[in-house]
Amino acid sequence: MTSTLRVAIVGMGIGRANARGFARVPRCTIAALCDVDRARMQSVADELAITPAYFTDFRELCRSDEIDAIFVGTPNQLHVPIGLEAVRNGKHVLMTKPLADSLAAARTMVEAAEAAGVVGMMSLSGRFSAVTQYLGRQTLAGELGRIYYARSRSIRRSGIPSWSRGFIERGGGAWRDMGVHMLDAAWWLMGMPQPIGVVGVSGAEFGPRGLGFWNYAAQDAATAAQYAADDYAGGFIRFAGGAGLQIESFWASHQPDETAIELFGTEGGARFDPFGGSSEEPVPLQILRTVDGAPADTSVQMPKGPDSWERIADHFVSCILDNTPCTAPLRHGLIVQEMLEALLVSAADGQEVQLG
Repeated sequence: MTSTLRVAIVGMGIGRANARGFARVPRCTIAALCDVDRARMQSVADELAITPAYFTDFRELCRSDEIDAIFVGTPNQLHVPIGLEAVRNGKHVLMTKPLADSLAAARTMVEAAEAAGVVGMMSLSGRFSAVTQYLGRQTLAGELGRIYYARSRSIRRSGIPSWSRGFIERGGGAWRDMGVHMLDAAWWLMGMPQPIGVVGVSGAEFGPRGLGFWNYAAQDAATAAQYAADDYAGGFIRFAGGAGLQIESFWASHQPDETAIELFGTEGGARFDPFGGSSEEPVPLQILRTVDGAPADTSVQMPKGPDSWERIADHFVSCILDNTPCTAPLRHGLIVQEMLEALLVSAADGQEVQLG
């Protein structure tokens, strides 16, 4: 392989943000774009001032000798079909969350990538944000002691995605869209303990009525009739060693917008927005401790620096070119998928699902 990684971006939705990240990494070139809409690809190319090859068929893209690695940013239902085609052709894969639209598909993807010996990594903007990474270093150093409990939630008042039917079809939903971010970031900060049980509830109270879509946009009856996913989910995850995580994700509600994670540690606590800490919108992190018998709370304002997308791209490139150990492998995505799917099963059956 050359000293410059040749990357292809598949899907111009979240792919646009990831492409911006890759464009800022010196040892990388965006060699190709793939989407069913040529105009969307041209828009990304124009924004980034690049001249990539264009593909409308991901199979043809994966067979190209001019590509080393592929970012998959399509609707959930297409993650694994594209990822499998990529690894069959020896390409490294960066996958947007969630890993798949089902647990079985996620397992197939991880097994194939590991057998192929390629780098397989998750693109997780919540985990790779400046504030989450900073707090991760603090927890690793033991600053909060043992994290024994956490709360993580994403609440939207009217935020059902309206730009792709994949979000609201079977295999999509609020839990796999935003819930995965909140679950992954909290689980990672807790030290990635082994999940042993999940109980949850989920449903769709707004989408099937044509309500709650992005920015209160009106929807026709046909769209509402196709709604086959959750628009809310919540539950509790038990981990080996006694730790627990309360998790919620709402696409629509009669509550104010909020994204927040709260960590409860034996030596300190933390409250923050995992999507804060970008160079554009730095958000403070609150760390709470008791010092000499009195509350001593600290507000940490993250300095300007690379955003999540650049951090993700830089780490992916380093994993491939420098053999750096991957800190967000596809197998992490599989464990998160196990917890995601267990909550949905629990919601359907009305019972706790045992894991491990």
